[in-house]
This record gives sequence, C-alpha cells and structure tokens, in this order.
Amino acid sequence: MSKKIDKEQEKEEITLSLEEAFEQIEGMIEQLEEEDITLEDSFRAYQEGMKLLKYCDEKIDRVEKQVLKINEVGELDEF
Repeated sequence: MSKKIDKEQEKEEITLSLEEAFEQIEGMIEQLEEEDITLEDSFRAYQEGMKLLKYCDEKIDRVEKQVLKINEVGELDEF
C-alpha cells in the first residue's frame, strides 16, 4: 500500500528566521546522532532537515541579491 503525500503539505511554507531554522536543524542532527532512533524517525528527521536547509539556502540567496553597497560617488551598487 503506497502512501499518498498531500501536495498542500509539500508546499507548506516555512516562516522561520534563519536562526530559528538553524536551531531546528541542529536539533535534528542531535536526534539523528542518537543510538536509539528508529529508521522511520531518522528518515523523517532527514527529510525535514533537508526542507529547512533548502529554505535557508533560498532565504540567504534572496538576502544576497538585495544587499547593496555605496560606491565612491555615492550611488548604490550590488554587492
């Protein structure tokens, strides 16, 4: 029996700060390092961790694109 994944759950938007996301990732790493974690729980933690890493990567990319610096003549240039 295959388990259908709800497409709405897949598109679930993450609304965390980068710091909060990194804290959750650290917690998942600690959970994965435990000796008594089940295979199912380790897969679930891994998947959630990958979603959070993707979220962090996209958020960092957006911020990098918005970062501007002032050049010698007082105009704004991309960093």
